[in-house]
Amino acid sequence: MRYVAQIVEVTDVEDPRVDDFRDLSTADRRPDRPGGRGLVIAEGVVVVERLVASPYPVRALLGVRRRIEALADLLAPLDVPAYVAEPDVMASVVGFHLNRGVLAVADRAPELTAEHLVATSRRLAVLEGVGDHENLGALFRNAAALGVDGVLLGEGCSDPLYRRSVRVSMGHVLRVPFTRLKSWPDDLDLLRDGGFRVAALTPRADAVSLREAALDSGPVAVVLGSEGPGLTEQAIAAADVAVRIPMAGGVDSLNVATAGAIAFHAMSGI
Repeated sequence: MRYVAQIVEVTDVEDPRVDDFRDLSTADRRPDRPGGRGLVIAEGVVVVERLVASPYPVRALLGVRRRIEALADLLAPLDVPAYVAEPDVMASVVGFHLNRGVLAVADRAPELTAEHLVATSRRLAVLEGVGDHENLGALFRNAAALGVDGVLLGEGCSDPLYRRSVRVSMGHVLRVPFTRLKSWPDDLDLLRDGGFRVAALTPRADAVSLREAALDSGPVAVVLGSEGPGLTEQAIAAADVAVRIPMAGGVDSLNVATAGAIAFHAMSGI
């Protein structure tokens, strides 16, 4: 079986063949950052499986033997090396002990255009200022679970393909299409031109209640902002309607991923 020939034993921490996996904890050398090689990194068996099934071209794997063997059937058709190392060697290469026991790296896929995403979707999430990688990953996981067709990234958003975002999303960032808007918030007009109603999620008292907003009717895009300041006034003004999630007294807002999940569920009509 061709997969057997692809297993490569690595015993030397300095082996250049595993440089794609090196120094993941060192910010200025991280290979998933644009200043590095811009690679996509998946951690753990489940996320690696989703990477292999995604449009991102896999370059290699690195893991302890039992994790690589657990992926044998999936890897059989791939013409990529699967590096096997002892846990201490792997930890020295990566920069920390990896409990999940396996990593995969891939090149980035060509980015979609906003016009294409709008034309092929009915439910979209639009993000402004979401810079926290964990919140971004959680938003993508929620989007996948609740039937959101894609994500548009406005001003101030982090890269969804950073390693931590991929991990927190459980690999779903690799299956939910996304792209960046070039002009914010002017590009919200692309959504209106495509027949979308644009709803800005905000806790302000004069916003329409989520129950009354009918987000499950027709093409809808929900705009979400960062936890602290929330959406800018410019983004709210550029939307068709401001929508709030009713909450108990004494609580003025929710984590952005939680708020997104509630809005996405309302969009889904489930």
